[in-house]
Amino acid sequence: MTVVGVVGSGVMGVGVAQNLAQDGYEVILVDRTDEILSGARHAIARNCRMSRLLGGPALDPDEILARITTVVGVAALDKADFVIENVTEDWDVKRQVHQELDAVCAPDTVVVVNTSAIPITKVASLHARPERVIGVHFMNPVPAKPVVELIPGFHTSARTVERTGELLRGIGKKAVHVKDSSGFVSNRVLMLTVNEAAFLVHEGVATAEDVDEVFRGCFGHPMGPLETADLIGVDTILQSVQVLYDHYADSKYRPCPLLKQMTDAGLHGRKTGRGFYRYDPS
Repeated sequence: MTVVGVVGSGVMGVGVAQNLAQDGYEVILVDRTDEILSGARHAIARNCRMSRLLGGPALDPDEILARITTVVGVAALDKADFVIENVTEDWDVKRQVHQELDAVCAPDTVVVVNTSAIPITKVASLHARPERVIGVHFMNPVPAKPVVELIPGFHTSARTVERTGELLRGIGKKAVHVKDSSGFVSNRVLMLTVNEAAFLVHEGVATAEDVDEVFRGCFGHPMGPLETADLIGVDTILQSVQVLYDHYADSKYRPCPLLKQMTDAGLHGRKTGRGFYRYDPS
């Protein structure tokens, strides 16, 4: 039985853990406190109950949760075949986590970096065995999105790419291979779009509702860019845009001041009940 460690139990970590468990993998879900992990288990149970209503498969929450062990700290990952890291897009946080993973993971463990914009080679530089580090950019909500970006770093070995591809196929994902470049394909485009949409609201050109209606009605998008920002997390959008701006030193990636203000105010989108829109806390 393949054992997969999942580090970080936020929106993405919960989705990754659920997707792995519902496809039969044993999961070790790691975070900083028992309280956070308890919340993650409740979120997974809720997502399983809602799955059928949202067009997904019928899932038994107890069966899924039976395959997920929650643990505080990364020490328990010494027996994992894969570790998928999903912590916030903050380099200082990522650096600390990967230094800890390098100290505890077995020599043949594949370390998967789930990041929106941080280059994989930069993360791999923190590991004594950078050939086993690879990027996979999962989309949100993870169980419902069939495509991921697969990003080898400079030192990633062919065997690591092969093993990761096998894991992804095992959870129903099609991997699109992308070269290691900050933002990869999806977020080089998406973050610019969301950031510019936020500027339209910031400058009073249009309301969030009207911006999204243009994208839904004119282009056939199922969600507008600001609805998407709320789904991803306004704070995560800001961090990703900032990473792109820092990496490329190009003014086209300058973060919109409204994103900064909303992040400081705690208006992070669906996960906090309010972002560009308000949400029912239930």
